[in-house]
Amino acid sequence: MSQGKTSKPETPIADDLRGLGRLAVDGVSGITDLVEAMHAAITHLPAVVGKPAPTTTTGLSGFVYRRVRGVTRLVGSGLDASLSRLAPLLGSSPPSPPREAVRAAANGVLGDHLEASGNPLAIGMQFRRDGRPLPLARKPLAARLPQAGGKLLVLVHGLCMHDQQWSYGGHDHGQALARDLGYTPVYLRYNSGRHISTNGREFARSLEKLVKAWPVPVEEITLLCHSMGGLVARSALDHALNARLAWPELPQRIVFLGTPHHGAPLERAGSWADLLIGISPYSAPLVRLGKIRSAGIQDLRHGNVRDTDWQDRDGDGRADGRSPLPLPAAIAAYAIAVSTQQARKGNEGALRGDGLVPLASALGEHHDPDFDLRIPSPRRWVGYGINHLEMLGSAEVYARILHWLRSPENS
Repeated sequence: MSQGKTSKPETPIADDLRGLGRLAVDGVSGITDLVEAMHAAITHLPAVVGKPAPTTTTGLSGFVYRRVRGVTRLVGSGLDASLSRLAPLLGSSPPSPPREAVRAAANGVLGDHLEASGNPLAIGMQFRRDGRPLPLARKPLAARLPQAGGKLLVLVHGLCMHDQQWSYGGHDHGQALARDLGYTPVYLRYNSGRHISTNGREFARSLEKLVKAWPVPVEEITLLCHSMGGLVARSALDHALNARLAWPELPQRIVFLGTPHHGAPLERAGSWADLLIGISPYSAPLVRLGKIRSAGIQDLRHGNVRDTDWQDRDGDGRADGRSPLPLPAAIAAYAIAVSTQQARKGNEGALRGDGLVPLASALGEHHDPDFDLRIPSPRRWVGYGINHLEMLGSAEVYARILHWLRSPENS
């Protein structure tokens, strides 16, 4: 059900090449920093365990490392300038699914760095349909969506993903809800490597513009969120309420699919690996390899949704620095969690999660009542034999979403 579908905009090939070139230069510079730090630590033997070792060298060694960095920057600048001049000759091409998937994954892992360094591969936040951005002005938006209705559905993807990956195994929850319940779906695309609170703030403001530009009066807003997308949506709601934006005053529902409300243990394991490596001053430089995880990934450690959640006291993010953030009482919230195991009577408490997110975290449950999201039991559901990604195309998951949204008064 595509309205106003046209060909996808083309992307300059030179932009991709420039982006990859900058990453290569950054990589060489980073490895140089790492090698010099190891060199400095070793040449300052012995050192006291726990005491920081120098991270730079002096004399001839320091000169060599500085020269390597200088030559790397010079080559990188020349390559970037050359590709900019060659852009008209290289032409453009429509973004292919593999290219979009790789770019989304790179943004998930390095997105904060890509944005900070001005890399052309960095993804900007957009609302999209059919793989194309939507304008946030009434007339052009009406031209793109001539059959837009008052039931707005916003789909928010997860880490390392993009808007078109809601299509899974030939099924798209958004298109199915448009067909079955008359929703008008739009898909948010964002840089999932940025802090969740940063994306939430921008999402809140962008949704305000979208609602104002919508071709017809918006009657209700439903947010359908996968994984990290649920945290971004919760952050957006918090910001919108604090900023007194208009869109939270509309009737709203939010459906969470595998959202790590209270964190993902794989990210926490990574943080403790950093701690163990960093105990010795000689292995401490290797901690930099662990820091390749973006701000967005590190926010998944505990489920950070506010700036103050990750601006913790010790600065390393290992402690859970969150403050309780209950769901707004006026918003009907629903949570779907899945397990890769098959259900067996009597072992519900021992079930694993979906491979990434534990069941309790996905359901918003917490041992501390202040952090428990208190989603009512009829609005929580657990599916079995399904992994984290498969819930995007699962017929069982869709049936549950459809049931809730079709008869919300009974759920």
